[in-house]
Parts: sequence; C-alpha cells; structure tokens
Amino acid sequence: MGLHLLGMGHFHPENVLDNAFFESLDIGTNEAWILSRVGIHERRSVLPLDYIRATKNADPRAAQEAATISNPASGARAAEMAIARAGIAKEDIGMVICGGCSPQWIAPAEAAAVARELGLEGVPCFDVHAACSTFGTQVHVASLMGEALPDHVLLVQVENNTRCIDYSDRSGSVLWGDGCAAAVLSPRIAGRAHISRTTIGGSPQGAMDVVIPRLGFFTQDGKKVHKFAIKRMTELFKETRAHCDRPEQLVYVGHQANLTMLKSVAKRVEPAAHWFNIDRYGNQGGAGSPIVISQHWDDIAAGTPVASVVVGAGLSWASVLLNF
Repeated sequence: MGLHLLGMGHFHPENVLDNAFFESLDIGTNEAWILSRVGIHERRSVLPLDYIRATKNADPRAAQEAATISNPASGARAAEMAIARAGIAKEDIGMVICGGCSPQWIAPAEAAAVARELGLEGVPCFDVHAACSTFGTQVHVASLMGEALPDHVLLVQVENNTRCIDYSDRSGSVLWGDGCAAAVLSPRIAGRAHISRTTIGGSPQGAMDVVIPRLGFFTQDGKKVHKFAIKRMTELFKETRAHCDRPEQLVYVGHQANLTMLKSVAKRVEPAAHWFNIDRYGNQGGAGSPIVISQHWDDIAAGTPVASVVVGAGLSWASVLLNF
C-alpha cells in the first residue's frame, strides 16, 4: 500500500559537544584524531557539559536525572514541527508510532508518553524499535497495515543516546549526538512526497555486534559493523535505484554513523547528491537519516527522488524511496 509523506520535523538539544570539549576531558583524543576517523566536528546532548566533565557519565542511571529534557518532551518537539509542516492540527493525528535505540522506560510505550506530551487523546500508540533502522522499519510496518491506518499517522524516532555513553571511552564517546525526528504519513491524503518503496531485513547472527544494555553503556564491534554497513548500504542504494523512475537524480541519505563510511558508500554508488549532517550532529541513531531529510525539507525541489538507506543493530537494515 502506498503512503504519502505530509511533513517531517526534527529537534536537537542545545548542549554542544565539540571536539575541544573532548580534548578537555583528557581521555587521549584530539580533534585531528576524531576527524581522521569519524569526521565529526560537534554533536548535541541532553546532558549538561558540566555533568559530563565531572562524572564522565559513570552511572547511566544518574544520567536519566541529569538530562535537561526527557524523551517524550524532545520527541514532541520534533512532532510539532512535522505536524505544522503537514498543515494539520494535532487533533488530526489518529495513530502514534515511536521507536529508537534507548527508550526512557520499558513501559509505557514511548509513543504513549509522546502522545501525552502532545495532548492527544483516544489514539492508539505503540512502539516499533529497530535501533538505527527504526525510521524505515516504522514506515514499512505502517505500509502493511492497509485500511487499518487512520488518515494521519505520526512516526517519531527519539534518540537521546548520550545518556548511555561512557565518556571515559574515547572511541565510543566521540560518535554520538542526540536528536529526534518525526514524520506525518497518510494512506489517503497526498502530501509533499509519495513513498513508493520500502524494504527491511536483518542478519540476527550479528545481534550482539552493537549493544546498548538496559542501564548500561553502548558497545560495538566497530570494524565488523563498519564493513557490514558499507556493503549493505551500497547494496540497498543500488536496489532502490533500480526501482526509481529517475535514477540519475536519486539523492543518497545514509545512516549518520561515520562520515568516512558514508563517503565510501557514495564513492561506490555515485548518487546525484549526498546529504548528511553527521559532521555537525554526530550519530543520531534512528533519527539521523530522517533528520537529514527534515533539514532539507524546505529546499527539496518537486521531482526529486530521495533514498534513505540505513543499517543498525540487530543487525538490521531498511530503505525508503521518497518521490517529492
């Protein structure tokens, strides 16, 4: 079932973690080291800089209290932008689906908490988590629901993952930045873009290659995941291009995990354009790719096809073809 994309939104917290900040932590890193490996200049965090500097986030449980904004509040900020761009009222939303890498609670569903923050009543709310592949997976799941979908569906990817980062670890801590994305979809009402194709997939043998434990720290098998991501995103973009009516115009938006990785894929597939924001916002988990598209929202010309091709923990992957 085809879906229409009516609006997208995004939100980043105000606290900026630039490379000079990481040098000040005295964890054996500097800007040259960071840029040569991941290409990131700065990121955003819900954690105050003084808190990170004093504790290096040694206790992830304390980070829940130290955060300057909650998951529901930050998700609602992204949702409000998406709803405004869609040209509808909040009361028009008939379903809310949320997801990401580190929900604030096991229960309730984060979707219910975001809907409460928005002041919604009487709407079904549930979560679909696929780590960094969440956005594409949510769109794919919604596309399978057919006539069960209401006229307006709100998708939200809440990614305040710096609460789960060990800031004494120079390799992992420099990667992550917080951000939230949102999208308003409709199965019946046309909007800025038509979603003409979605795919999802997984390789469960790699399930423990990227892990954020409950109240623990992010860990990954970096070399293995890097290699997997380049191969799978390259394949996903080529598969998407084969189903695109204007393949020579197809824009590439990959998983915002590592700029070197993203550029390696772009070199292999030679897209019409490569959009990214990791250099200024870091790895925003499942919100990264949709945030990039949201940041371009006002400038996307009619007729532009955009491919979101993403990999994530699980190991998982998802693709979305948008025709503006």
